[in-house]
Amino acid sequence: MAGLEQGLVQVYTGDGKGKSTAAFGLALRACGYGLKVVIVQFMKTPDYSEYLAFPRLAPEVEVKTFGRKGFIHRGGARPEDYEQARAALDYAREVMHSGRADILILDEINVAHFFGLLKEEEILALLAERPPQVEVVLTGRNAPPGVIAAADLVTEMRQVKHPYEKGINARQGIDC
Repeated sequence: MAGLEQGLVQVYTGDGKGKSTAAFGLALRACGYGLKVVIVQFMKTPDYSEYLAFPRLAPEVEVKTFGRKGFIHRGGARPEDYEQARAALDYAREVMHSGRADILILDEINVAHFFGLLKEEEILALLAERPPQVEVVLTGRNAPPGVIAAADLVTEMRQVKHPYEKGINARQGIDC
């Protein structure tokens, strides 16, 4: 396949599990057709299992993480967290304009906004620069209203039931 004729903007948000997983499923599907996918992970480190798996899909799929170890609590971000979010946004912009991605996945960018690391206007400015043949996918809870309005497809995952409620912690290879 020679790339996409028309790219769109997709958002996966909500309080349910599966937002990143849906985006990564799209990456797998695109890889099957030889499309180039770049995944930019906000607020994540290479400790997540998907980071270990994606090199197996190279060269069609590339992943780069921007974050520090440990959790960020809303209102408790460190200067490094802001720097990492800015670096991720700058990297995403460079990739989007480089021609090396048919699909650009901005994993957890909505959470970076919710935690105050990025402004909604910055995300919307990036989307406004999107070349027409590039698909952009934004994941994470609490998608900003402007991002939802700018998107072509919005899916909200809703939690109905979760194993955490029974005391079952995140399982390696399943949840993290």
